[in-house]
Amino acid sequence: MIAIYPGSFDPITLGHLDIIRRSARLFDNVVVAVLCNLNKMPLFPVKQRLEQIRLSTQNLPNVEADTFDGLIVNYAQMRQAQVLLRGLRAISDFEVELQMAHTNKTLSTQIETIFLATSNEYSFLSSSVVKEIARFGGFVDHLVPEHVAQDIYKHCMPKHLMSK
Repeated sequence: MIAIYPGSFDPITLGHLDIIRRSARLFDNVVVAVLCNLNKMPLFPVKQRLEQIRLSTQNLPNVEADTFDGLIVNYAQMRQAQVLLRGLRAISDFEVELQMAHTNKTLSTQIETIFLATSNEYSFLSSSVVKEIARFGGFVDHLVPEHVAQDIYKHCMPKHLMSK
């Protein structure tokens, strides 16, 4: 069974990787699908996000990274996927994700949405939080893979803090 885990992954966090690792045990193939969203101002271009994901998941042979634009259900149908994966951190996530799942079901009755609760240690974590910390000179090594942290520091970290 093929599952799609869609998102912007700007950047991929340890919370995302938690969901990816756990879903890789549940499904034959997991596609981490990076949305090309023209309405967002991403920190990293799509190509770099794909590379970050590939490096972060290289030890998971049934996980791949890809991009899509448009409706996720159309992409899932093109990939012959049966499942959309969504991670949940809090009740507020559930409300938004449930609405999206119901909407997607009206577009394709063949694709199911499965929610995975994020592990407790990542329940606060989001890409936005990571970027905010880095913009103000904080360190994010404990929130993202090491290679992603280095990319973030190159983009966000004030020069005088880079040597620490």
